[in-house]
Amino acid sequence: MPRPRKSLINLSDTSYYHCVSRCVRRAFLCGKDKLTGKSYEHRRQWVEDRILFLSDIFCVDVCAYAVMSNHTHVVLRINKQKADVLSTKEVIRRWHKLYKGMLLAQRYINPAENNALSVAEVETVRNLAEVYRHRLFNISWFMRLLNEYIARQANKEDGCTGHFWEGRFKSQALLDEAALAACMAYVDLNPVRACLAGTPEDSAHTSIQQRLIAAKNQHQPGHLLPFAENSSENISDWLHFRLEDYVALVELTGRHFHPNKRGKIDDAASPILTRVGLEQTDWNALVSGIETEFNTTISLEKLMAQRNKSLRYNSA
Repeated sequence: MPRPRKSLINLSDTSYYHCVSRCVRRAFLCGKDKLTGKSYEHRRQWVEDRILFLSDIFCVDVCAYAVMSNHTHVVLRINKQKADVLSTKEVIRRWHKLYKGMLLAQRYINPAENNALSVAEVETVRNLAEVYRHRLFNISWFMRLLNEYIARQANKEDGCTGHFWEGRFKSQALLDEAALAACMAYVDLNPVRACLAGTPEDSAHTSIQQRLIAAKNQHQPGHLLPFAENSSENISDWLHFRLEDYVALVELTGRHFHPNKRGKIDDAASPILTRVGLEQTDWNALVSGIETEFNTTISLEKLMAQRNKSLRYNSA
């Protein structure tokens, strides 16, 4: 039986989560249907645009994403601190970009009508804004407004009704920095592993392509959680490793996983691998097991525990 979502997402454990949504019917999310010859490739842009649109509204940061033929991957960070400091008006304005909202709330953010509200009406709006505030840092609401929108668009185009996605998206907690880096690389390399692209920079509709395009212009994508400019930085609004290290990590990992890539993986670990204490074999095991070896939580400690258990079993 699936575990309740509230037991899978716990800010006291981590603010980082890997979420996967898969189509429930034969019709493609994207790609080309070999039976009918119909192409659904344009839907990749729907998904990417929606992810980046929601990242501007929610207090949920997008670390990585990949849009595949029948599923999507996103690595998200819950930014509760950002939600907590939003004003009541800003909370309502953000939510009204998603829904029309109550007339009373619309009057509250309208300077021409705001002063005409009674004390009781203002209190009602503030209580409503607190409900919206909690939704703005809620991953379930983020995924709901991503998947609902795409399902409606796809059903309209296909001329049908009914479920487009599986009942629930899969959620995995990323408990340490190693798990975060491994999961981001895993997500960014999805098109390479599926032979949809030969290199990360050619992987359309992925966060790694967006980051590499921006890097050529000496900046970082505004819709994605940025990397620290210095590996010693400890700033809450940055990923705590450098872009250069991460790109090298993705390239190294991609060479290991893609059977058609030339060359051999360099045995020398990148700076981030050294910092989190991973050997190359540990790193490969962690990345390859993101969806097969882990269920609801991912961490280096869990990987090592599973490995030690296997060693004890084999030696018995």
